[in-house]
Amino acid sequence: MQKTNDFTSGRILGPLIRFMIPVFLAMFLQAMYGAVDLLIVGRFAQSTDVSAVSTGSQIMMTITNLVTSFAMGTTILLGQRIGEGRGKEGGQVIGSSLCLFGSIAICLTVLIPALAYLLSSVMNAPKEAFESTASYIRICGAGSAFIIAYNLIGSIFRGLGDSKTPLMTVAIACVCNIACDLLLVAVFHLGTVGAAAATVFAQALSVAVSLLILKRKGLPFAFGRADIRFRKPVIRRISLLGIPIALQDLLVGVSFLVLLAIVNGLGLIPSAGVGVAERVCGFIMLIPAAFMQAMAAFVAQNIGAGKYKRARRALAYAISVSSVIAILMFALNFLRGDLLAGIFSNDSSVISAAADYLKAYAIDCLLTCFLFCFIGFFNGLGMTRFVMIQGIIGAFLIRIPVAFLMSKEVPVSMFHVGLATPCSTVFQVLLCLICFMTVNRRYITSFGRKPAENTDY
Repeated sequence: MQKTNDFTSGRILGPLIRFMIPVFLAMFLQAMYGAVDLLIVGRFAQSTDVSAVSTGSQIMMTITNLVTSFAMGTTILLGQRIGEGRGKEGGQVIGSSLCLFGSIAICLTVLIPALAYLLSSVMNAPKEAFESTASYIRICGAGSAFIIAYNLIGSIFRGLGDSKTPLMTVAIACVCNIACDLLLVAVFHLGTVGAAAATVFAQALSVAVSLLILKRKGLPFAFGRADIRFRKPVIRRISLLGIPIALQDLLVGVSFLVLLAIVNGLGLIPSAGVGVAERVCGFIMLIPAAFMQAMAAFVAQNIGAGKYKRARRALAYAISVSSVIAILMFALNFLRGDLLAGIFSNDSSVISAAADYLKAYAIDCLLTCFLFCFIGFFNGLGMTRFVMIQGIIGAFLIRIPVAFLMSKEVPVSMFHVGLATPCSTVFQVLLCLICFMTVNRRYITSFGRKPAENTDY
């Protein structure tokens, strides 16, 4: 029987790190889906395929992030119920989530392939790569149900305090994706179509393995067919928690898509260069993103148990550890971004454009170690609407306008275009600091009326 991890007592840093590491590794391997596509396509196909996969995978990554973010509503609600000692209600949470996300899966599986040409056009895909981009989106879109199923199952495990099982399943799928990419792209020379087909097959395998493990391990509470129905109060709570996170990530993702569309208008080399750089950036941001998800689960349990000071202490630890790693990432990307870009392309022009763009992202590394930890903290508190608002403000009032202005320079500098992202992050961190000071006063006053909490660390 599956057991839950209790984050409400004992030490903080050790359990937080042990929970975060599998989350990070799972996210790393999941990011390998698109990265392996781009890596193998870059080695065994043409620049048009590189542009198509980079643009198409960016769209699919946005959709995947949207689903992952929405599923955080399930993670947070499960964590809060466990922290409150109401774990028996977990079956209702899971059953309602299955109905909700099943409906979403059906819609996306139909809509994305049907809108493949429109999405390629909106993304301003270079004409040389337009058809390939549409094909990638169409094939991956047909596998949307697998994306949704995997992320929902992962959110359930994380809500139970189990971050190791999602790691195991995605590791198996990643190995499968690499093997299929090599077969379809390197051996059969199917280019973009082969990369997309390999990704979908790997996602399907991941879901199958996840279900088998879930069936074998079971759940720490009763769950049956009677639980699988639309319960309005539960779905409403999941939606109130998940929709703001999802909307924020969607609009932030859209802002990056707009940025990519701006760059696509500059030509094939800038398009491929930024596509490669964005793939590298996806890996750079994994550690703060892992802390964000770990913080949400950790804080949700402690807030459910009425232990705000313990949740706040976890935030301090998370920021401290991720800051050390951020400094190392800054040095690597600012000084030798060409080495990282060279992993995904052997075209010197593409590598040069990507390395220039990565210098700006190196600066962002020093900022996201704060931002992502704050976001995880606020998500765990249930303050998902604030998370949504700060993300939208940063994306649409700063990132897009700055990128647009920088793209009008003559000659255009990819470094200057990339500076749009750290400019946005600076503003978002300031908003988080202001919100944290306000929330801190409120929670200290509120919990000050209750018995002293456990502050073990």
